Amino acid sequence: MAELWQNKKEMEFALDKLHEECGIFGIFGHSEASTLTQLGLFALQHRGQEACGIVSADGDDLIQQRGIGLVTDVLNPDVVRKLPGTAAIGHTRYSTAGKNTIKEVQPFRVKCQHGLIAVCHNGNLPFADARREILERDGAIFSSTSDTETILHGIAKTQANSPVEAIEKVLADTEGAFSLLFLTPKALIAVRDPRGFRPLSLGKIQDAWCVASETCAFDLMDATYEREIAPGEMLVIDENGVHSSFPFEKKQAAVCTFEHVYFSRPDSIVFGRSVNESRHKMGKRLAEEHPIEADLVVPVPDSGVAAAIGYARWSGINFRQAIIRNHYVGRTFIEPTQSIRSFGVRLKLNPIKDLINGNRIILVDDSIVRGTTSKKIVEMVREAGAKEVHMRISCPPTAHSCYYGVDTPHRQDLIASRMTVEETCEYIGADSLGYLSLEGMLDAIGLDSSTTCSACWTGKYPTLIANGQAA
Repeated sequence: MAELWQNKKEMEFALDKLHEECGIFGIFGHSEASTLTQLGLFALQHRGQEACGIVSADGDDLIQQRGIGLVTDVLNPDVVRKLPGTAAIGHTRYSTAGKNTIKEVQPFRVKCQHGLIAVCHNGNLPFADARREILERDGAIFSSTSDTETILHGIAKTQANSPVEAIEKVLADTEGAFSLLFLTPKALIAVRDPRGFRPLSLGKIQDAWCVASETCAFDLMDATYEREIAPGEMLVIDENGVHSSFPFEKKQAAVCTFEHVYFSRPDSIVFGRSVNESRHKMGKRLAEEHPIEADLVVPVPDSGVAAAIGYARWSGINFRQAIIRNHYVGRTFIEPTQSIRSFGVRLKLNPIKDLINGNRIILVDDSIVRGTTSKKIVEMVREAGAKEVHMRISCPPTAHSCYYGVDTPHRQDLIASRMTVEETCEYIGADSLGYLSLEGMLDAIGLDSSTTCSACWTGKYPTLIANGQAA
């Protein structure tokens, strides 16, 4: 899939996580718009590490810079200086749909009957392939495999009095998950789908307005978090200020609970709630639901840290960061030979033996996907001298694929889809295994089951899915 990572299947640690979707950031009305967008993308790097880009607006033109790689490499100061103007949008990408070549890197920029328009997208459009076929039959020529490009082609062919009206018409007929930023030479347009799958927030820095997938992007530049952009809301930001409307048919909210379990940074406010607080409460509920006598609570870094703290505080068992993560092993690492392929997890994680040796260990992680990494971590902790290893997971068993912007494996590759909890426990080699209940997770986050998407755990999808079956 990725040019950067030819042998992706060989890096089991990376494969055994649900991968981030994408991160988007936009700003209007600031003399250093492109620099602040670069900073915003740096804060959102965790949401996508394959590629990134920025498009800036100077009032007459849209200027684009994009590339394969991390923000610090692609959008260095020399590149950012080539992006003039007082408005900009940017994107960090992890491909949940399409290939990963320079043609797929967002933001996309086009010129059509409505003038110059750029777009970047966080989410996924399950019916994009069908729409692409229709557009191609009508003569459309695509330059990428991205589902986002179908939106631009729809806008280009739609008869409307303005870009905003064209966007409204196309998105009114678009099913799926989309938090979108559009940029014209004179306006920034932010849109969130009516179910609100993916997060999007509004901030302000001095007299400029900014929009981001997560509020941690605002913190980096000392911007003020104003509010969450509501499901189904469209914001048009121009020289006259911020204009809000709700142009789409109202639908039942279905926000992605995995944002609080894993995807979002703990220092962000997502769906109006502190991610860090949610994860601490998940750990507390996990300890209530699955208590066990042990000597240490140990997080699987970095995703299990906050829940492990909550587990330790409620249970009274000592918390220790007894597994160290190497943050300098990039996603592009390629293991060169079969003989060292078993080193995969140790490239990322290594135990502190003097903390683990002779102790009963509770390992806390956010999720188990395929089970391969959990198995290796349990083996690693046992080899470090643990008397017992108990696994605790701060969400329910992940047994179903996601169609809304999360890169989940095929369902048959999800261990929870084919094994019971007891069988999974035996497979990973733990002495016990406990998952947080769906009710406990939602209560910890402070969300109601009627307004959330929990399809990856329940298989109950809030929309039709790609094959046209009722979900």
